[in-house]
Amino acid sequence: MKKLRLATRGSDLATTQSGVVAAALEAATGVETELVIVKTIGDQRLDVHLAQVGSVGLFTKEVQDAVLDGRADYAVHSLKDLPAEQVVGLCCAAVPQREDTRDWLLIRPEFYADRGKGLLPLIPGVRVGTSAARRIAFLEAMAPDCSAKLLRGNVPTRVEKLGNSDYDAILLAGAGLRRLGTDLSSFEVAKLDPMMWPGAPGQGALAIECRADDEQTRALIGKLHHEETATMVEIERSLLRALGGGCGLPLGASALLADGGFRLVAALGPTDELPGSLRRADVTKAAATATSAAAHEALLAAEVH
Repeated sequence: MKKLRLATRGSDLATTQSGVVAAALEAATGVETELVIVKTIGDQRLDVHLAQVGSVGLFTKEVQDAVLDGRADYAVHSLKDLPAEQVVGLCCAAVPQREDTRDWLLIRPEFYADRGKGLLPLIPGVRVGTSAARRIAFLEAMAPDCSAKLLRGNVPTRVEKLGNSDYDAILLAGAGLRRLGTDLSSFEVAKLDPMMWPGAPGQGALAIECRADDEQTRALIGKLHHEETATMVEIERSLLRALGGGCGLPLGASALLADGGFRLVAALGPTDELPGSLRRADVTKAAATATSAAAHEALLAAEVH
């Protein structure tokens, strides 16, 4: 079979993730891959918070378009960036085994405080870099004496800005830091408890998409699928869909196996439809679909903290 063409963003993390998938696919099937670099709107608008650009397909639409119009055969995405609804003409052919689901807080040593003083080991008044609505909402609710400061750019750029004292601390997905093997020796690192500070729905997972009618590519990619990861991610994303949100919704959701069934821990920051402060849900059910439905009901009924 000829080489497959893989559409990906050009960031260090995106190309690293795509390279890992391409290598795994070649090991499993013998088929080689060449990368097709695509620039997304989310890569181009670095001067504003993500929610100001729009919340649907910021880092995926142009990559998906490259597959749909035949410039590429498949695409690799950070699953948390995918719109909640499947794009017509594409299918998610595989969800490989997941990486770390947690947010990591990187802190300049002079701003580190003992964890006993709160969830975040920070001294009061710290400037925390992030652009995600979820992280901003969590900061306001759980660390009100800290302030969020706009942080955009790829992972190495963000870490470099912390090292240059542009920020006192920054929030990043642990999965990306692990995949890149980022040197964090200059900082204190707090790996935040997902039961208190859940990551974005699908965080730590990858999604591999191809055209829905490309049965040959779909069958090849399917060899990389990890069913347990796919189930956990679907529980989290079902909650996202129920709330009518995209990646700009201030929602954290972490699913796991529990007591022969499924547990979903979720936290939702204020929205136009659900104002106030932080809402929480922690539910366990025997069926995956019932778990996300119960979490949705619990969030709507939750006391605002």
